[in-house]
Amino acid sequence: MEKTLTAEQREELLDTLQKRFEKHMERHEGLEWELIQSKLEAAGEKLWSLHEMEQTGGEPDVVGYDEETDAYIFVDCSKQSPKGRRSVCYDRSAQEGRKKNPPKNNAMDMAAEMGIELLTEEQYRRLQELGDFDTSTSSWVQTPKDIREKGGAVFCDFRYGRVFLYHNGADSYYAARGFRGRLNV
Repeated sequence: MEKTLTAEQREELLDTLQKRFEKHMERHEGLEWELIQSKLEAAGEKLWSLHEMEQTGGEPDVVGYDEETDAYIFVDCSKQSPKGRRSVCYDRSAQEGRKKNPPKNNAMDMAAEMGIELLTEEQYRRLQELGDFDTSTSSWVQTPKDIREKGGAVFCDFRYGRVFLYHNGADSYYAARGFRGRLNV
């Protein structure tokens, strides 16, 4: 599959991202849209990834800038876990291991196909400093190797004014659990 956008898709996406950027200035104080836009216009495949984030309900927005890599950090900022990425287990191994009623997909493969990474627990907690996300849903986060080796995976949500980290079998999936992604541009 070719990971490019039509001129119309590019313009529509850039317009959507700019409007979201301007509406939520509290997420990226001190950053300027013009600099971000010129990075985006030169980013080809990463622009495609942002389009995929948008198409699956992620509402990506800039949440920071990494000086070391000279990259803007985009994260899914939808109020709830992105609708187009729910009802998935954690990874392919869990999906293939589930003999009865396996989900149609898994978070790790979907993220890889989209060209993004699942948030870490730390990144998820930082996102929650910018607003209240996942108040009625939950999101898979990157799982430490030792937990995954034992068949588990971890996810987070936001309830009672705080972030909770939970565990589940990696093969579990629920209509209200998806995943949030991150992309550096």
